[in-house]
Amino acid sequence: MYSSDVQKALDSAGAKPGDRVRVSKDAAAFEGILLPRPEIGDPNCLVLKLASGYNVGVEFKSAKVERLGDGVKLESFPLGKLKPNPKLPAISLIATGGTIASRLDYVTGGVKMAMTPEEITFAVPELSERVNVSGVVQLSNLASEDMGFRNWQAMAEQAARELNSGAEGCVILHGTDTMHYSSAALSFMLLNLTKPVVFVGAQRSSDRGSSDAFMNILCAASLAGKGDFAEVGICMHAEESDSHCHFLRGTKARKMHTSRRDAFRPINDAPLARVFPDGRIEDFGSHRTRSGGEVEVNAKFEPRVALVKAYPSSLPDLLQFYIQKGFRGIVIEGTGLGHVPTQTEDQKDSWIPAIREADAQGIVVAVTSQCVYGRVSPYVYRNLRVLKNAGAVHCEDMLSETAYVKLGWLLGNHSPEEAKKMMPANLAGEISARDTRGEFLA
Repeated sequence: MYSSDVQKALDSAGAKPGDRVRVSKDAAAFEGILLPRPEIGDPNCLVLKLASGYNVGVEFKSAKVERLGDGVKLESFPLGKLKPNPKLPAISLIATGGTIASRLDYVTGGVKMAMTPEEITFAVPELSERVNVSGVVQLSNLASEDMGFRNWQAMAEQAARELNSGAEGCVILHGTDTMHYSSAALSFMLLNLTKPVVFVGAQRSSDRGSSDAFMNILCAASLAGKGDFAEVGICMHAEESDSHCHFLRGTKARKMHTSRRDAFRPINDAPLARVFPDGRIEDFGSHRTRSGGEVEVNAKFEPRVALVKAYPSSLPDLLQFYIQKGFRGIVIEGTGLGHVPTQTEDQKDSWIPAIREADAQGIVVAVTSQCVYGRVSPYVYRNLRVLKNAGAVHCEDMLSETAYVKLGWLLGNHSPEEAKKMMPANLAGEISARDTRGEFLA
């Protein structure tokens, strides 16, 4: 409820939530749809939905309210019954949170996830011309920074269930911040994958005029329904414009910008496909293709794995903390080719004794590079050889985030000795056979 002073002004103007109003204050004037006061907010602040799609709050003190006319009905959207088209491929949507395929909730003034096929089709009506949305499963409604390995396990189990029940592909609606962790996790957890599992998100919410949500989900659904892929991947804007999306391998994608619509990039890899808003797909090859058979799941995961960054003057106490806490694996994001402080001026600051101790206790120590692009090596420099002899295993051109997920999955299923041998092996496209110059900043 708005405050009594605000409500009196609204009553005097004959205005109610849903009406178009003008709010004038000082030398400024704002026109838009009057929204109910959000559940959390200042009761003396009027909230308007502007024509641009943005919400604005105007402090009521000394403001003038004018009713301009009818706006929208706030009770509900007129959703029609979804009519399946048997000529179109059936796909499943798994909702985990984020802003993708969401709409404005006029009760709170915030964005609400669309949870039913009818709501999804209402938000993205072109979907009904591309695919049959056979159902929407809501596993969670979390920001991706709040997700963990249990969410990955639930996603893997549900994706396999949908694919084994007849869906031609599966689209997972996900927040963007940790999407590449989740896509890497399912790349390892889904065995004998026979159809595409496509992660998709939005950098900008669907109530913004510049939202990328609608094109992203259209492209993701098109690829899930008719693309000849049997891969876990991410489908997001390839450019800031709305020209096309890229489908990126789930173990080779990384979010490289906080807010750009083309934030996701393939690292040490090329895109698997280019997907256009009209449904066209340019397949670049180098991937597994559709096949028959049941998708299997192995979602065991060891959460006691740490991701640690080496930096100048960083102390081995960082490693000792995880050793003493009983962690079973440590991924070190080293400098350059995979270095850690080794021949330090004060030898008490060297990481090598702590790495030897971890290895002696059966803790797997894996090394990646904070350079992001390129490949680590245990041989080029003396310090790299010292690190290898201490028991660390270098992870080729694997992303640090992927290495963290892979080590947790391996330790959930194998002994430390076996996990150590398997870390530098290519299991789900996470390691490239060779480097090519064209993949740098592609």
